[in-house]
Amino acid sequence: MKAMILAAGRGERMRPLTDHTPKPLLEVGGKPLIVWHMERLVQAGFEEIVINHAHLGQQIETALEDGSRWGLQIRYSPEKVALETAGGIANALGLLGAEPFLVVNGDTFSDIDYRQLAGALRPGFLAHLVMVDNPPQHPQGDFALADSLLSVEGESKLTFSGVGVYHPDLFVGIRRGDAAKLAPLLKDAMSEKRVSGQHHHGKWYDIGTPQRLAELDAKLTVSH
Repeated sequence: MKAMILAAGRGERMRPLTDHTPKPLLEVGGKPLIVWHMERLVQAGFEEIVINHAHLGQQIETALEDGSRWGLQIRYSPEKVALETAGGIANALGLLGAEPFLVVNGDTFSDIDYRQLAGALRPGFLAHLVMVDNPPQHPQGDFALADSLLSVEGESKLTFSGVGVYHPDLFVGIRRGDAAKLAPLLKDAMSEKRVSGQHHHGKWYDIGTPQRLAELDAKLTVSH
């Protein structure tokens, strides 16, 4: 299975840090955010990954090169302007192939076990999402999880972690190069009961502000 790390976001809320450095290259615990993801993917047995980029994207390619230092083969999917999540994935389908693939949101940090996700997508399903407890900044959650199925309706909703396994068919309606959001596609697939999920109870951080970046850096520095 191939994996994709989403790294094209502008990181407006992270300014001024992201004025000169792309968000995935911001460091926590002594290394760039994106490298933490790459190392965990290698540990889980992944060998081929795709990284999309837009804002200051050449810095990402310069820093990571072909990925061989980590035992990875990296292919890049550049975007002139950020295409949103679904648009970025659809734009990279030529690199990802015809089989299901793992996608990791580059501006999160977690101890999610990517290895267990390799066979998570059931036949006929379009997506399998890893859900987490709602963080303080997102108390309303995203989707409800019941009997391993995800739905828009439900009393106790969880937050989507940004980690999911997708079938290429989920993106079939998006023209390459067009911007498109992921949520509408997921909601349509949920209405057909074609999205499964699991609840991750371990570590997960959404690094959306300089303060949350600093807090995570402090935690990682202490633990290492």
